Amino acid sequence: MKQISASQQNNHYGGKWNVTPWLFAGPHLIIFLIFFLIPVVYGIYISFTDWDLIGKPDFVGLENYKEILFQKSSTFYDQLHNGLKNTFIFVIITVPFCIIVPLLLASALNAKPKLSKIFQSLFYLPSLFAISAVMITWSIMFNVSYGPINHLFGLGVNWVGNQPYAWITLVIVTVWWCIGGNMIIYQAALNGISKDFYEAANIDGANSIQKFFNITLPSIRPQLLYTVVITTIAQFNIYGQPLMLTGGGPSNSTRVLLMYIQQDAFGNGQSIAGTASAMAVILGLCIMIVSAVQFFFLRNRN
Repeated sequence: MKQISASQQNNHYGGKWNVTPWLFAGPHLIIFLIFFLIPVVYGIYISFTDWDLIGKPDFVGLENYKEILFQKSSTFYDQLHNGLKNTFIFVIITVPFCIIVPLLLASALNAKPKLSKIFQSLFYLPSLFAISAVMITWSIMFNVSYGPINHLFGLGVNWVGNQPYAWITLVIVTVWWCIGGNMIIYQAALNGISKDFYEAANIDGANSIQKFFNITLPSIRPQLLYTVVITTIAQFNIYGQPLMLTGGGPSNSTRVLLMYIQQDAFGNGQSIAGTASAMAVILGLCIMIVSAVQFFFLRNRN
């Protein structure tokens, strides 16, 4: 068989600088540059300035960070700490449910393959709905006066106006809306596990719980890591649910950090973009730290 020299290979594939890969990757790189990298870098720069979105940004160094982190007399200090606290509460409550519930559903559907496609579609369908449609629907469902939930169970609970019901409502709506994507990932992972493992476990007399913890979970560890990190990042960016369902109430107990950031940057009549950007940077750092910790503890060390 005739060998092809390096120079001939370069000529055959378009020379040393082959543009074909760039034609495929180029559009994605452009989108990443325009809609992610440039805004992130510019947002970090704005966090070191005093800017009202109209005039020229005035560089003030770390003053914004000092104010929101250490000046207890400042309104922005209260906003950061209350918003970050509520955001962490939401993440801590919702992420376990958004991981465990889809995993249990996927395991149940995997055990009953005849009905899996129908229920898979039903559970995945809510994730296709717009957040506005979901929140309007559930606000009607949980309405204290004419809501079907209160009427069905004979209750008079103000679900979105009192605690802890406001948090319970947000968790229920979020889990219902988000479980479909993770469930699909888990189903694909479960289908890839060799049946030989379970047959060997049956021979050894293992029960269902032992097989789940010793075979199923270790086999889908990469998928679990992915869904835990992605779900956590998504829940840290909570905004639409409390905005449209509880309005941040009662008494700002569900007002998350992104609501304060939006309020300071665009909703006060006079924008405080520098302070809002500093809050956004701190939120981004929290997401990075939590994701790194999750990856460290959940990654496969074998």
